[in-house]
Amino acid sequence: MLADDAVLFREGLARILTDTGFTVTGRAGDGTTLLDLVRADPPDVAVIDLRMPPDFAAEGIDTAAAIRAATPGVGLMLLSQYVEVHHALRLMTDFDGGVGYLLKDRVSDLTTFAADVRKVAGGATVIDPELVARLVARRRERDPLDALTDRERAVLALMAQGLSNTAVAADLHLSIKTVEAYVTAIFTKLGLTQHEREHRRVRAVLTFLRA
Repeated sequence: MLADDAVLFREGLARILTDTGFTVTGRAGDGTTLLDLVRADPPDVAVIDLRMPPDFAAEGIDTAAAIRAATPGVGLMLLSQYVEVHHALRLMTDFDGGVGYLLKDRVSDLTTFAADVRKVAGGATVIDPELVARLVARRRERDPLDALTDRERAVLALMAQGLSNTAVAADLHLSIKTVEAYVTAIFTKLGLTQHEREHRRVRAVLTFLRA
């Protein structure tokens, strides 16, 4: 299902998704309508504009929160015209997987966009590479990532985009065993011990985003 107040963009997005193998089961111009559609017939994933009527502020993410509360199994892909770090952090901290944050420009890469929507529908987290780059640039004085090597930072940055170890290995032209060693080193250096109720990979990404 789709929600965007701009009719041309919404219809174009519906066409793109249909052409890449999705079935669009509902379209809305605001969050309230989308929420009603989702409650009536939950989709695998909802693609939601971050800013919609009435205030064009954070209606999209508020709608996403309401959808997650009402139908926890629905994946949530947020689209935005701008890089807004605080909204991405809210997605990472308030939602337990199955979420994504992409710039609308990313939709033009049809194959990658379709793959990202499928990842979110499958429970993964997808963060726009531009947002990750901005976050890397915003380092604090006492950065918890200072202990990481450049290669470990690169691995963690790709993890923050929702990539698996296999995908990270392919992207960096490394073996999976080498990537696994880097991931273990990241966990160790960030002080992330194994805990039965907390996923270290998610905690590592949260540390990265907050830094």
